[in-house]
Amino acid sequence: MSDRADDRDEIENLLARYCELFDSGDMDGYVALFADAHIANHFAESTGPEELRAFFERNGLFYDGVPQTRHVITNLHVEVADDGQSAKARSYVTVFQALSDFPLQPVFIGQYQDELRKTDGQWRFSSRVCEPYLAGDLSRHAREYPPPGPVVV
Repeated sequence: MSDRADDRDEIENLLARYCELFDSGDMDGYVALFADAHIANHFAESTGPEELRAFFERNGLFYDGVPQTRHVITNLHVEVADDGQSAKARSYVTVFQALSDFPLQPVFIGQYQDELRKTDGQWRFSSRVCEPYLAGDLSRHAREYPPPGPVVV
């Protein structure tokens, strides 16, 4: 059995690492986090790092290699299974963006619903569903972004 407090800390760090990698434009590191994961949001699904990378190359807007965003995760709820090898987490995500001609503003608010698995002593994503709640001006964040709506996976 693993120590649940340590597991929760490691899962929180994984979620923070996700934000850091994406916001810094480190797509290699970002997609590696989802090497064994299925990801779904309200208009696309991907399985594995290559599909995820292809999605962002098609749809993401980057400025000098970075998206000029900051992801903020709050209201984190983590449930580690009794075996200590799997967990579920859900959290709110707010994405802020600013550019020289685009004032700082929240452009997206939603909820991540994550499933995680401990492999070789490390927590990894096995599934992520992003449920959108509110969307602001996403014109500088993505080439396509339909309005928020329910996710069916």
